[in-house]
Amino acid sequence: MNDPEALLHYLDVLLKENNFTKAARELYISQPYLTQLIKRIEKRLGTQIINRDHVPFSLTEAGMIYYKYLENISYNDQQLERELAPFTQPNKEIIKVGILESLGTFLLPRLLPDFLKENPTVEIQLFENSPRTNETKLLNGEIDCYIGQTPKTISRDLTYSVKDGEQYYVVIPQSSSFFQSGKFILEPSSLDLKEVLQDPMVLSSSESVIRHQVNGLFQKFHIKPNIVLESKSIVTTTELALRGVGLTISSASILTKMRQTPINLLPIDENLISIQFFIATQTNKELSPALQRLITCFKKLNLKSSI
Repeated sequence: MNDPEALLHYLDVLLKENNFTKAARELYISQPYLTQLIKRIEKRLGTQIINRDHVPFSLTEAGMIYYKYLENISYNDQQLERELAPFTQPNKEIIKVGILESLGTFLLPRLLPDFLKENPTVEIQLFENSPRTNETKLLNGEIDCYIGQTPKTISRDLTYSVKDGEQYYVVIPQSSSFFQSGKFILEPSSLDLKEVLQDPMVLSSSESVIRHQVNGLFQKFHIKPNIVLESKSIVTTTELALRGVGLTISSASILTKMRQTPINLLPIDENLISIQFFIATQTNKELSPALQRLITCFKKLNLKSSI
């Protein structure tokens, strides 16, 4: 057995079931085979990898090192397969797309299904990274395009197409003194935005694009924000705000996916802060026909979300 993914799966099931017979049944293999497999691995490594003298089973320290080793091999195999794809699948057009994970959950379902249906010979490889990492990868030629937001912040060495997106809202939970019972979307003039933004805030981390815009808002009002928690994910900050940890700033596409709960949404004037989406490519690089078609599909998208 040399398949790292299969070995990882076997170990996961064994640790879950805490029993070789039950694990073998779930894996559709015999119990003696599973037992001998683990013993052969331990003999080869010269040490025990699973504590199985008592329940629950657990990985030994050596077992954790071996498990991480299998994860690394699996990851490297997948990366190798990706890099060899242009040679092993010459009839496929491969587009390497960099995107922020939280943005991908909103934008990619709108962009890719129809595109892939119309372009069956195209394979999309996603690289979900921070904005700066995506930009660097694009400039270095490691990806073909980068989908992001706020194009004013990206390198001048990139060419991009822009789509206007959504409006931002301040999310006000029930626990806030600014909460207005019986209302959902407030009139922008019903609260003083400067006062609201001085409440405890849950915000995305400093390297995120949305945080750069929010910081600009704080500077405009000369506010030192009271930040109680930060997260790399705007989805996480929105969920935490809904549960009363603090106020946050979020968008319609995120809020429409959240559970129904009593909150207020205070619209922020688009002249103060707004979302623009873009798809960027290297300025002096010739675009493949498939990538040109993807950009055309992006330009046709309706990315306006309403609550």
